[in-house]
Amino acid sequence: DKAEMFSFTTPEHSDEEHEFLLSIQERLMQGLGLPYRVMKLCSSDTGSPSARTYDIETWMPSQKMYRETSSTSNTTDFQTRRLNTRVKVEKKNVLAHALNGTAFAMGRTIIAILENYQQADGSVLVPDVLRPWIGKDVIHKQTDKKK
Repeated sequence: DKAEMFSFTTPEHSDEEHEFLLSIQERLMQGLGLPYRVMKLCSSDTGSPSARTYDIETWMPSQKMYRETSSTSNTTDFQTRRLNTRVKVEKKNVLAHALNGTAFAMGRTIIAILENYQQADGSVLVPDVLRPWIGKDVIHKQTDKKK
């Protein structure tokens, strides 16, 4: 239920690659037109393999707060050390740095779309970027016609 991004890079390009993954996540949120913010987590909030983590938090109107919808982490050589994954740098094999990020966590993203695009009558506007795949501009509330 997630679309994930993974990357291996040299230690020298690790931070740059982390920013690149974050930029992809931001472009995806911007494409959906969702209100979001980026939070750089402090070390006590990151997972144990992560050296640095950013969370993308999306506004949830029903909760009147931002909630995490995706994250991206740089685990440096924590994971590659155990896997012995190496890259060649200046004719030497060095441990690669591993990074990962969530492009979309489907459930959380659908909730964010429903909450941010719901209209007063219960219908939901379909974000412009999704209309070719949904096949409509608005999803109308179902009514029970068997009454």
